[in-house]
Amino acid sequence: MSDTLQLPLSLSFAPVVNQAPKRLSPSQVKGYNSLGFVQPFDVFSVDEIAEFRAYADGLMRDMGEGGAYGINCYQARLSGLYDIATDPCILDMVEEFLGPNFLCWASAILSKRPNDPKAEPWHQDASFWKLSPARTFTLWLAMDDADAENSAMRFIPSTHEKGAFDVRAIEGGKAVFHQETAGVDVLGDPFTNTLKAEQVSLHDDMLVHGSLPNASARRRCGLTLRYCPPEVQITDDSWAQGFEAILCRGDAKEWRTFPQPENNDITAMTSPHVVGNN
Repeated sequence: MSDTLQLPLSLSFAPVVNQAPKRLSPSQVKGYNSLGFVQPFDVFSVDEIAEFRAYADGLMRDMGEGGAYGINCYQARLSGLYDIATDPCILDMVEEFLGPNFLCWASAILSKRPNDPKAEPWHQDASFWKLSPARTFTLWLAMDDADAENSAMRFIPSTHEKGAFDVRAIEGGKAVFHQETAGVDVLGDPFTNTLKAEQVSLHDDMLVHGSLPNASARRRCGLTLRYCPPEVQITDDSWAQGFEAILCRGDAKEWRTFPQPENNDITAMTSPHVVGNN
């Protein structure tokens, strides 16, 4: 990245322009631009997702209570996560949105246990990040079936086009993080991101989304992967310290990227601590 990281944040949506999509249909590109998300897509087989699930379960087990809720931003430190983040099936889909040059700068295995009382408040991802312009696409890979019963993600359609909303603090420790989007009750009805294990969804970093507490007897686990084009820049030196991006395709330009790691033992390292990932 550039030595001077004093850029203002640009938090606005830029429509996807793809005149000849291969993995998507023109109507799906149009729907993404209109709604801020697109789903579901069948990407992996039942056997492949079973392998991924076993891998994620092993990472969380090895981390103990420290990994009970999630494994954050190890895409450049664990060969298994690196391989998933750069799987051609995933990259072919991401390229439909971002073009030939893009990176993966964050990942998270997010697991809501049965009867988990914590909600993920309504929020816009870009409001947590010191990245400009707001051009990150989040791909959610379902490790478990996700539906309304076990607290699937919920999107508020078309909120990605409305700019950055005001936020307010959350107190009492009943949420995953400390702030939420204000005034959500007038933004429209939420859409439940129902996915079968092995399916994926994609959503824009300006889209308002969240999830309810998991009151069911079923776990809800998924892998989020964050991709952006190299035109995006980090705007805060202190926030940049935990970045370990990997080049997925094309030219990284000014981004510092990391090669495929040889290690696959999460107990052999510490967390990179990317600030603001959620």
